[in-house]
Amino acid sequence: MRLDQAVARLFGLSRTVAAELIEAGDVLVDGATRAKSEKITANAWLEVTLPPPATPPPAAPQPVPGLDIVYEDDDIVVVDKPVGVAAHPSPGWTGPTVIGGLAAMGRTIATSGAAERQGVVHRLDVGTSGLMVVAKSEHAYSVLKRAFKAREVEKRYHAVVQGHLDPLRGTIDAPIGRHPTHDYRWAVVSDGKPSITHYDTVEAFPTASLVDIRLETGRTHQIRVHMSALRHPCVGDLMYGADPTLAARLGLTRQWLHARALGFLHPRTGEEVRFVSDYPDDLTRALAILRS
Repeated sequence: MRLDQAVARLFGLSRTVAAELIEAGDVLVDGATRAKSEKITANAWLEVTLPPPATPPPAAPQPVPGLDIVYEDDDIVVVDKPVGVAAHPSPGWTGPTVIGGLAAMGRTIATSGAAERQGVVHRLDVGTSGLMVVAKSEHAYSVLKRAFKAREVEKRYHAVVQGHLDPLRGTIDAPIGRHPTHDYRWAVVSDGKPSITHYDTVEAFPTASLVDIRLETGRTHQIRVHMSALRHPCVGDLMYGADPTLAARLGLTRQWLHARALGFLHPRTGEEVRFVSDYPDDLTRALAILRS
């Protein structure tokens, strides 16, 4: 295995960052620097000096058009996130965030968690719309974090994928990790984290299918990676191999993927709560074209 590949996998870094560390002399193999392309052998002694993590500032209040509050009480706030909005600030992201949008609405959220993602108990991709719950109380933060970790939260998505899945209903159990050659992408890899996706075809069209998806785990890009691995990428998801011609015909500039339903036990009352989100306009239009 190449040195840059080994460093990337061992420390969860991108290949670019791993290569930069090697070139800066921050990676030693048996006490000496090596080229990033050099092969490393078993039992080699690897010393890596990692830079301190970049810490973005806490989210500043910033109005977010289209960010709607679906439900709110003293412990939680459930929002319908529009496309193009991140869950929280992160290095390199200068666009709108859910946390900044809630601050602009005058909402106070839990202070638990890193400064830039206080109150955030789960995330949605920037290019995915739909439901998110944010903790307002410290008690809710602790309870919901445990519930997500224990896989006790119902996370249901709708996706339009290319072609027709075979079988029409099934489970994808395939580990996901960083893509071995492409930064910012993820892939099914043998040494990835366990990842389980359940799917059921709702409606079939000549060139695509509407699929109901339930996540058992919550890896980055999980649905997009698993569907791409089956050679049925989400329509419009050019990063993971979708047909650009079909995306253009449907007027899509992002993947057809929506966090449709979210269900969990309320952290204060213990009662089951469930929320459902309608499709946004761009996904509704694309679906109408497929049905016509």
